[in-house]
Order: sequence, then structure tokens, then C-alpha cells
Amino acid sequence: MAQAVVPAMQCWVGVRGSSAVPARQPAGRVWGVRRTARATSGFKVLALGPETTGVIQRMQQLLDMDTTPFTDKIIAEYIWVGGSGIDLRSKSRTISKPVEDPSELPKWNYDGSSTGQAPGEDSEVILYPQAIFKDPFRGGNNILVICDTYTPQGEPIPTNKRHMAAQIFSDPKVTAQVPWFGIEQEYTLMQRDVNWPLGWPVGGYPGPQGPYYCAVGSDKSFGRDISDAHYKACLYAGIEISGTNGEVMPGQWEYQVGPSVGIDAGDHIWASRYIFERITEQAGVVLTLDPKPIQGDWNGAGCHTNYSTLSMREDGGFDVIKKAILNLSLRHDLHIAAYGEGNERRLTGLHETASISDFSWGVANRGCSIRVGRETEAKGKGYLEDRRPASNMDPYTVTALLAETTILWEPTLEAEALAAKKLALKV
Repeated sequence: MAQAVVPAMQCWVGVRGSSAVPARQPAGRVWGVRRTARATSGFKVLALGPETTGVIQRMQQLLDMDTTPFTDKIIAEYIWVGGSGIDLRSKSRTISKPVEDPSELPKWNYDGSSTGQAPGEDSEVILYPQAIFKDPFRGGNNILVICDTYTPQGEPIPTNKRHMAAQIFSDPKVTAQVPWFGIEQEYTLMQRDVNWPLGWPVGGYPGPQGPYYCAVGSDKSFGRDISDAHYKACLYAGIEISGTNGEVMPGQWEYQVGPSVGIDAGDHIWASRYIFERITEQAGVVLTLDPKPIQGDWNGAGCHTNYSTLSMREDGGFDVIKKAILNLSLRHDLHIAAYGEGNERRLTGLHETASISDFSWGVANRGCSIRVGRETEAKGKGYLEDRRPASNMDPYTVTALLAETTILWEPTLEAEALAAKKLALKV
């Protein structure tokens, strides 16, 4: 990391939202610290003349400006999933007054040929507002709007996974079971210019795994400020974020969202991912959801999905959980195919995973496909944890498929009996 010896009381940090600029700046040249693309740390020390310093301050004042006292108009950031199925896109528009429900917002459109979602000769894709969150970047009454995507004729486009999920979650059988989801989103922070995890020596490796999980200290924890900034931004936005922690691989973290009911789980995960992308954009690091960003003896990144229905949470619920596990075993291949790209590199049977080709379950066993907690076993009711989804999974797909398989789908009696014998399940 570059260091600079500067005169006392003449160094300030030019970071958005910072109040570190001295009340009285010395005359002449001022030393500043600004974010740059080339600095590995995300910052670069350079000399700023009075004119440059003034421009930065005036721009910051505009970014921090609260427009609420001057106009009823707000800025709505429309957000959607792009053509890869994992990338996020967004654009802004002015709304005449504050809104409380997505139904108050107009539909919009964008050029789908530039996102890989429509041909150039018929490129218009329509955005349908579906969920609203407070905007932690602009503040005031400004909002983030989660949208799904349709053709001009009203048909969902192939990357619109929310539409099918909403149909499943609106089924009366599913609605009656009030499905709860708690999603554990793992991710890795990467140094931008070298595509290597944050905190790792460039071109080299840190010490073996062991001291990094939930660790503290500058030699073991890398990216805590980014994690905390995301945590607070999600709370401000109204996302049901419930916790965060450092993970087993250095530079890897996790946050949890939930419990969320039905379609809300997918909306909240996508909104939280968008906020994280914006924060890492400002911090000068890269957020990756690759399920195995570093090959070798390093943990991958998953998106473990905790799930329960009303019947599972009531007395006798453990039997319902066992029946759900049986159903999940019979549709293992279907779930694996929908649980994220590159998951075969992560689900190897090592590093707290089950093999991608085999289905298994166990109590308190993190090497299984489905884990049941000790408390659930002891109380005879609770929830299950599906440990198979990759970090880059689509939350609409995963949550809807869990509900469909465990509530709506019924196997044949013969298939059920064979699966129960194989898994040693009494249902």
C-alpha cells in the first residue's frame, strides 16, 4: 500500500459522505486522498490544488442535497435482472410525488437488445414495478423499484423468473402454508484490477483456512467496512436483513435475509444485491457471486436457503419436514439444474458440501444436501436448510421450486416408498 508523508493537519479523505475536510484548510496546495481505479487499496494520495478541492466539495454538496424542502418530485430507480440472469441493470426517472405502493408507479421500457434480452429489430422490453424500497444512496423520499420484464404484448421474457414464482406463491395451497424463507447470501470481494480476493497478496495466497471465519483483526478480516455499510443500507431500505458474518475463506462474507414470506424473499435478495453492487462500485472493489472463485483447498460460496411451512412450524412438524425431504430427494436433479451456474465446482463433497450427484440429509450435518438443526429435532418442529443453492442462484427460482416440490407436487406411492427406504425416513 502506498504511503505518503504529509504535513500535519493538511490531509483529508475525499470519500462520499465524509465530513473529514477541515473547517479551515491551509492556503496553497492541499494533500488529498481520492479513490482511483489504479490503487490496490482503492485510494491514492495526491496533491490537490485549491480549484480541484473546491470542485470535489461542490459536487459532494450536490450529491448530499436533500431536495424534499424544494419539490414534491422524487427519483425512482427502476431495477431489473439483465440477460445473463444474474446481472443487474437500473435507470432513473422522476415521479411527480412520493408513492407507497408499486401500483402507483408507471410501467417503463428499455432497450433489450443492449442487455441480451431482445433482438435489435424489436428491442423494447417493458418494466413492471413490483416492489419498493427506500433509496439509501439518495435518501429523502426517493426509492428503489424492483421490476420484472415483459414483451410489449404482456408476455414474460425468458429471464423473468419472478412471474412464474408469483404464480406458485399465489396458489391457494401455498398461500395457506405461509412459506417462510431465510436466505444466506455468501459472496467474495475481489481486488478490481487483479481479480484476486480482497486481503490476499497479489499473485499469492494467505495462510490456510481456519482463522478467518467470524474473525477480527487486520490480518484476518478483509472488507468489514463494506459489509457494515451494506448492512446499514439494507436496514435503511427496509430489506429484511437479519445478520452478517465473515466466512471461512478470507475475503468472503455472508449476510442473511429473512424470514421473508413467499415472493418477498426474492424481491429482498435482489434489492440487497443491487445495493451491494452500488456500494462496491463506490468502494472500488468487485462483488462476485461465483460459487467457487478460487480453486483448491478453499471454501466455495453458496446461498443456503432455510425453509419452513406453517405445518412444519406447528406441533408434529418434524414429520412434515421428513416428508418434504423425501419429495426433495425425488426431484434432486431438477433442483440442482435450477440452483445456479458453476455449482459443480462447489458441490464436491468437500468444504462443507454434499456431492452434486448424491442427495443426503442429516441433523446438524453441514456435509449434507439438506440439514435439519438440533433445535428442530428436539422440539419436533421447525425448518430445514437446503444447502445446495449456489451463491449466484436466482432467489425467485429457488424459493418457488421449494414450495412447489414440498407443497404442490406429489410423488407416486411406489417412488415414495423406495425413497423413504433409501433415506431411512419414516413418513
